[in-house]
Amino acid sequence: MELTNPALDRSTAAIVILAASAAVADREAIGRAVAAAMAADLPAVAIDELVLQSILTIGWPRALVIAEVWRAASNEPATGGDDGLDYADHLEWSRRGEATCRIIYGDSYDKLRRNVRRLHPALESWMIVEGYGRTLSRPGLDLGVRELCTVAQIAVLDAPRQLHSHLLGALRAGASVDAIDATLELVRPMIDPRGRTETDELWRTVRSSVPSGS
Repeated sequence: MELTNPALDRSTAAIVILAASAAVADREAIGRAVAAAMAADLPAVAIDELVLQSILTIGWPRALVIAEVWRAASNEPATGGDDGLDYADHLEWSRRGEATCRIIYGDSYDKLRRNVRRLHPALESWMIVEGYGRTLSRPGLDLGVRELCTVAQIAVLDAPRQLHSHLLGALRAGASVDAIDATLELVRPMIDPRGRTETDELWRTVRSSVPSGS
């Protein structure tokens, strides 16, 4: 797949395509995307971080496939662990999870927590501590790029409510309108026709709320 796009550098385009390919769960497509990412000189740590955060969006089974394909291609052991943290340090995960979630959700942060708490109190805790704290606040991948990868995966998975939140989240995390445009264009072939129309309409709605020049 062509990686050239004026709104995204080659490494960002490569990781976005790899993220979407993982959501499709096509081993051959993941293999091609991994090869393209390596050719684009995407740092190994960035791919490792994509693998870890993909568990949150596409689940363990698909995340393990991308991990397996990537590890075989790189022929290098993974590094990073949990930054020296373990469950005794859950307060630190909670602290940084709250900070990261506030960036992504902005003024909707408190509402998000109330809504998730109503679904189940454990889901609220896991979202903040495990999701935003333990996983998405790790070093190794810029938060804006993380959100572009999340947008790519959710678009492929056809989850419009979550896509709306993370389109806004990508903007709040520093991704430009043009970068999100480019991300959606890159993953468009992996979205079914109905989903493409829905995604386009949703993005137009979000874009219309962005001040000119953002």
